[in-house]
Amino acid sequence: MRVHLGSDHAGLELKDHLMAWLVDHGYEAVDHGPFVYDALDDYPCFCLRAAEGVAADREAGLDSLGVVIGGSGNGEQISANKVEGIRCALAWSEKTAALAREHNDANVVSVGGRMHSLEDMTRFVEVFLTTPFSGDERHVRRIAQVSTYDETGELPPLPESALRGSAES
Repeated sequence: MRVHLGSDHAGLELKDHLMAWLVDHGYEAVDHGPFVYDALDDYPCFCLRAAEGVAADREAGLDSLGVVIGGSGNGEQISANKVEGIRCALAWSEKTAALAREHNDANVVSVGGRMHSLEDMTRFVEVFLTTPFSGDERHVRRIAQVSTYDETGELPPLPESALRGSAES
């Protein structure tokens, strides 16, 4: 599997660590930068490229996921999610990393380089990369609703329970 990585200065140490870890574990790692420490760098230029790499690979039918890393992981997640076809989840525990794949079929994970130890963040990435999407109908349905909104701007219909609730108010 190919794994695209992008970060900012706050995630550089983890990104460099993950590059070696991925290769050691049989992954093809693609580094989208940064390549040197620059306290003034901007995460979008690196994280958008990593997400675009994942999207292009998946469009071509290749097995590919991505990892974006920053201080908190929030801005990196937001950036990656701007790329068509990308579902990026912020992981702050093994459980959130697993659920991102199992329930949301996320194809990029974001982690905060200043939030956890190197060992914990590596484990979050490992869990993300090795957890399959469940394929459960409810998760497929929810992902389709978000995709349809992305494409059309049309909100999903409210469920019957929500309609009853608003009529009683």
